[in-house]
Amino acid sequence: MKTALRKEPRAIEPRVWAGIMKLFAAYSRRYVRRNFRALRIWKSGLPPGDPSRPLVIFLNHASWWDPLVCLLLSREFFPDHHSFAPIDSAALERYRFFRHLGFFGIEPQTQRGARAFLRTSHALLASSRNALWLTPQGRFMDVRERPVQLRAGVGALAAREPGTIFLPLAIEYTFWTEPRPEILVAFGDPVLPGDEPGYGAAEWTDIFADALESVQNELAVRSCRREVNEWIMLNRGKSGVSGIYDSWRWLQARIHGEEFERQHCPEVS
Repeated sequence: MKTALRKEPRAIEPRVWAGIMKLFAAYSRRYVRRNFRALRIWKSGLPPGDPSRPLVIFLNHASWWDPLVCLLLSREFFPDHHSFAPIDSAALERYRFFRHLGFFGIEPQTQRGARAFLRTSHALLASSRNALWLTPQGRFMDVRERPVQLRAGVGALAAREPGTIFLPLAIEYTFWTEPRPEILVAFGDPVLPGDEPGYGAAEWTDIFADALESVQNELAVRSCRREVNEWIMLNRGKSGVSGIYDSWRWLQARIHGEEFERQHCPEVS
């Protein structure tokens, strides 16, 4: 008696519901403003203009905030692309509305999950108007941890998608002079696998790890400098220290006939 082979289910291409995405993007922008001083991008770390190719943006996984930051960056720099991202299938079951925001479930650290990831990604990257956002470190990692190591999926994807642009993105969350932290981001140089057709999956994984580490190192140097004129502010949050402290400073300014500046250390550009 022959045993029938079980076929793996066909990968279901995720969808983006424009109305829900618009509402969630507006919510995310306000939520980030309430919790951070600013979202800034390094002036020399801007991405290429909205390209006419499919995109894979791969970033270090610094914080729970990463998906919201990526959403804001996608709306700012890639408005003509539809953005998608993999997420643990168990998490997607808990937060099912993510299905309407371009997320698709995968089983991490399994061969079945890896195959499903590659099938779904291949279907998405067939369109030049799609972008895939990946955190190939696979878990939250401190931004100072070196060397940067990535899981093999991003390299396997590059070996299969020579016409796709791969773009490294570094993110940091750090305190400068205000009570609320800064979000600092920078993109690295784009990589087109089609320009190096001889590389395999393992080689691409190493290349991308080096590229991401390079832009993370540059971002760390710029973060330490705290030179605001090196940055473009994409989203401005609240300034000030506290109600009592700011009230006292306001009173002092009124007494001396000076203009009240809510920021603890006013920015000079």
